[in-house]
Amino acid sequence: MTLKAGVVGVQGDVSEHAEAVRRAGEAHGRETEVVEIRDSGLAPECDLLVLPGGESTTISRLLRDEGIAAEIVAHVEAGKPVLATCAGLIVAATDAGDDRVRTLDLVDATVERNAFGRQKDSFEAPLAVEGLDEPFPAVFIRAPLIDAVGEGVEVLAEWDGRPVAIRDGPVVATSFHPELTPDSRIHGLAFFENDGVTLPERPTPDQ
Repeated sequence: MTLKAGVVGVQGDVSEHAEAVRRAGEAHGRETEVVEIRDSGLAPECDLLVLPGGESTTISRLLRDEGIAAEIVAHVEAGKPVLATCAGLIVAATDAGDDRVRTLDLVDATVERNAFGRQKDSFEAPLAVEGLDEPFPAVFIRAPLIDAVGEGVEVLAEWDGRPVAIRDGPVVATSFHPELTPDSRIHGLAFFENDGVTLPERPTPDQ
C-alpha cells in the first residue's frame, strides 16, 4: 500500500521535505506519494504530515485562514504521525512564548523563538539522537529553543544541555532543519520507526 504524505506548503522548505520523505520511505521499504498542502481538504487524506519551518506567526495565521489547522489537529488525534521542524515546532507547541502565534497545542512544550540567534548565527552540529546509531548533521537556522516539556514528552536530542528534538505521542518536533541534508533519518524516525503509531500495512500479493 502506498502511503500518502502531506507537506504543509504555506511556507518553508516544501520540496526539500518532500524529497526527504521519499528517501526515508524508500529506505524503509515503503512507497510514499507526497502532496503539497496549501488548502483544506488534503490533510485528511494523508497518512503522514510535515509542518515545515518559515515564519511562525505567518504560518499559524495561514493555517487557520485556509482551514488547515483543524485538520492537522484531527490528524494527530487519530494517532497519525507529524514531523514539525523549526517554526513548525513553534506552531505545534502548547506555548510559543509569543501571543501573535496561535499554536496547535500538539506537543506539550514551551519554546523561545529565534533563541539560537540570527541568520548569520546559523550552524551545523553532529547531534546524538535517540533511536539513531550515528550522529545526525543537524542544521540550525534562527532556531527556536525548547524551554520546557511536559511529563509525557520524550526528549530525543539535546544541544548544549537543552532539548532540540522531542516526541509527544505521534508528533516529532525539532528545533533544527533535518530536510537541509541528504540524511533522511529524522524523517524515518518520525514516520517509519515510531512504535506509538500504526501506519497502514502494505497488502500482501493475494489481497
